[in-house]
Amino acid sequence: MYRIRRAIKEDCVQLMELIRELAEFEKAPQEVTVSLTHFEESGFGQNPIWWAFVAEQEATNKIVAFALYYIRYSTWKGQRMYLEDLIVTEACRGKGVGKLLFERLIEEAKDKNLAGMVWQALDWNQPALNFYKKYKADFDSEWVNCSISF
Repeated sequence: MYRIRRAIKEDCVQLMELIRELAEFEKAPQEVTVSLTHFEESGFGQNPIWWAFVAEQEATNKIVAFALYYIRYSTWKGQRMYLEDLIVTEACRGKGVGKLLFERLIEEAKDKNLAGMVWQALDWNQPALNFYKKYKADFDSEWVNCSISF
């Protein structure tokens, strides 16, 4: 069984391990450049900008998945939850832990009276796309992702 709870600062080492595992899965391990210190400060410092829920295996208390989000503002819709990452370790995929986390995020967004939740998924990640389809998610093919790195 899994226990879903809010992330705490002491979880960050394990969360970074899962982030690196995701980067390997997405064939981009070199893209993870955030330091543990910056990650911790951003989530648990004086002005946190992200929040997360973790899934622990009850028998071991090991974190096997997490969902990290922040609040963004849409001039059309108002405040919305942005799901940055939903990461489930490979050994636990397909066992319902992602569902538990996703449904906890939906509950959190509703509790905060947010106008909805948005996220991105890679077009080749068919298991993820199939998962989101179960929630009747809208898929938008019109928008192009853009970024600038400094």
